[in-house]
Amino acid sequence: MKDFSWKYFALTGDVESYLLYKEVERNRDSIDTEAIGMGDDEEELPIEGIEL
Repeated sequence: MKDFSWKYFALTGDVESYLLYKEVERNRDSIDTEAIGMGDDEEELPIEGIEL
């Protein structure tokens, strides 16, 4: 949905599609941290066994 709304905005310049893009992005960010039980102020811990 995020990619579609961005592409539609890029092609048409429709403001509502940009607002939809931003809303999906904002919801995705809040869901990601809530799903793993992390708040914005907590530090992410690395997954063991994976080298960065």
